[in-house]
Amino acid sequence: MMELFDILANPAFWVAVLRIATPLILGTLGVLLCERAGVLNLGIEGIMVAGAFAGWLAVYQGLPLWGGVAVAALVGAAFGLLHALLTVGLALSQHVAGLGITMLATALSYYGYRVSFPKVSTPPTVTPFAAMDWLPVPVLGAQTPLTLLALLLVPLMAWGLARTPLGLAVRMVGENPGAAEGQGLSVVRLRTGAIVAGSALMGVAGSFLTLSAFNAFFFNMVNGRGWICVALVVFASWRPGKALLGALLFAFFDALQLRLQQAGSAALPFQLYLMLPYVLSIAALVLVARKASYPQALMKPYRKGER
Repeated sequence: MMELFDILANPAFWVAVLRIATPLILGTLGVLLCERAGVLNLGIEGIMVAGAFAGWLAVYQGLPLWGGVAVAALVGAAFGLLHALLTVGLALSQHVAGLGITMLATALSYYGYRVSFPKVSTPPTVTPFAAMDWLPVPVLGAQTPLTLLALLLVPLMAWGLARTPLGLAVRMVGENPGAAEGQGLSVVRLRTGAIVAGSALMGVAGSFLTLSAFNAFFFNMVNGRGWICVALVVFASWRPGKALLGALLFAFFDALQLRLQQAGSAALPFQLYLMLPYVLSIAALVLVARKASYPQALMKPYRKGER
């Protein structure tokens, strides 16, 4: 019990929580935007890998750090456009298309790494974002600008979806695309735009791993974070504010298991600690998801003029 208290009282623990939560916040916002428009994007895992690789490679080739983030966003948007063409334009299965995007983006990233560095056993490094020491906030000041960007995007997206005409139109095509079409809105354009913008956020989430959390690209570094983001959207009931809380909750459990492994008894298998964030997150998801109100047109393809 004292060990747990000592962990929670250490500011470094909360710094780690916010750092772990940052890619989850960005990725969850990306998935949420897609699903608010009625499209499930299971390509997030591969898009995060592609964003991590593209952003890091761009910086390694000489672009500034924010240039690398922009490249990651553009790569994510490109895969989002492909996903939109398959699911919105051709009305193909959103599950199959998303998994296909994940496999394609991951394979292309790994292939691009092998081609770019055929004789390198250790990944080259770049200089990542520095901490915001100028910010007079204890935990936030130890983070990088990408974390601040992620936190600012939460209220911005909440306001945009709830208060702007564009946000209301996106929500409308996710709830009742037929009614949106009757109001003169283009369901194809709105859904495509939401998928492209959401996928760009997923690419930025991946770039955080190589340009902020670490300084190089490693295989399997995304490590299932994309799938966690998909689950967090359900936990959040498709609301940006609750998505932030869900990401922080998972990050809290993840950071806690790392500290418990360091301070725990050797008699306990380390797999128990690794299971902790997933087991507790699943429990929270089960309790919340039963009351979640999902977009009514989610995963339902729409063809103009059909009833």
